[in-house]
Amino acid sequence: MNGRKSFGAKKGGRGAAGAQGKDGQRRPMFRRRKVCKFCADKIDDINYKDVKLLSGFVPERGKVLPRRISGTCAKHQRGLRVAIVRARQLALLPYAAD
Repeated sequence: MNGRKSFGAKKGGRGAAGAQGKDGQRRPMFRRRKVCKFCADKIDDINYKDVKLLSGFVPERGKVLPRRISGTCAKHQRGLRVAIVRARQLALLPYAAD
């Protein structure tokens, strides 16, 4: 039993609707590569007064979305974070949800 405890289902399983092929082998998941919105639109500076743009990167809880979810590049993620912090200080964006 190699010292591990088993508590039911295995972790990471896909269940009945998994990515199985006809012969029972796994198919690779096709995931579209995320493109930085700011690079695609050629936006160099992110303005903290543009609340409409910034609110798309802040969910209801008030936290900044990470790069892996928002799809921004490292350079623009840093500028986005600074703009969100400045907008929060001026009460343009909330710190947390109500």
